[in-house]
Amino acid sequence: MHTTLLMSLLLPVAHSLLAHEQPAHFTVAWWNVENFFDIRDDINTDDEEFTPDGDRHWTRRRFNAKRDGIARTIIDMDLPDVVGFAEVENKWVLRELCEGSPLHRAGYRYVHYDSPDHRGIDCALIYRKERFRVTASSPISVSDSAENFYTRDILRVEGVTPQGDTLIFLLNHWPSKRGGDEAEVYRMKVATTLRDTMNALHTAHPDATILAMGDMNATADDPAIAEGMGFGGEYTNPEGVENLFSRKASSKGSYKYQGQWDFIDAMFLINGRPWKSCVTRLIHSDRLLADEKGSVGRRPKRTYRGAHYEGGLSDHLPLMLILSDSES
Repeated sequence: MHTTLLMSLLLPVAHSLLAHEQPAHFTVAWWNVENFFDIRDDINTDDEEFTPDGDRHWTRRRFNAKRDGIARTIIDMDLPDVVGFAEVENKWVLRELCEGSPLHRAGYRYVHYDSPDHRGIDCALIYRKERFRVTASSPISVSDSAENFYTRDILRVEGVTPQGDTLIFLLNHWPSKRGGDEAEVYRMKVATTLRDTMNALHTAHPDATILAMGDMNATADDPAIAEGMGFGGEYTNPEGVENLFSRKASSKGSYKYQGQWDFIDAMFLINGRPWKSCVTRLIHSDRLLADEKGSVGRRPKRTYRGAHYEGGLSDHLPLMLILSDSES
């Protein structure tokens, strides 16, 4: 057989064997990027203030600054294989982030569905196409038209790594605590929907790693987490779902309210593979923080504080998870 032809046949096999010999390593990030709107007016949502003529004077220059700041933060995180977002308006802003920012050479693609949230904000996922092959995706509705309650869908994305491992992501942005008891009822409903979805997926795909992540608008001791997710104050619920972040796990958090850090962003893992190590990190960097006036410490630097343009990126900090075959 001709040498060139032989090599062309053997190289894919060699690369495949090499991929399986190398230790598996996969990185995931989550970030609520707070009001990542385009600059156009959308009559179907409440985002009219985020336009050049709106109250926030949301111009192309300000959009570009936020887009590029998000991109550089992702680069600073060593280009995670998958990044989940909350508060993304549409595919246009994701295309701008993946193709029109400093990320354009990293090969990111995106998954997004419009949800019925009245503000027009959704969950979305970007992924490096050479590191994660998406095989299925869908929105999971948690709204209730009978109660005239509309909120962000849970976004389900399934895919395969180069080593052949199946990963299933469930992206969340639970209802806020505004609204008192009524809001608590809806947040509990979303929590139980997520718990049931995770357990059903684990039953159907016992070897898959299932990772739910999101802005839960709830701390570890909130009823939606402790009861709705079934933790009861423990880090692992009876079905084997591990809570990777909680107020008890760190003196800092992803969100600061009235001078107090806490985790309202979270990751819940069913380690179906199982991976030998799961390293969690909270991303604190100068790019994301501002000095807290009138008190000690720093806080997330927002794009706007009230009507004032501050020029930051978000009121939340990113979370990061490193899945690895090594023990370290």
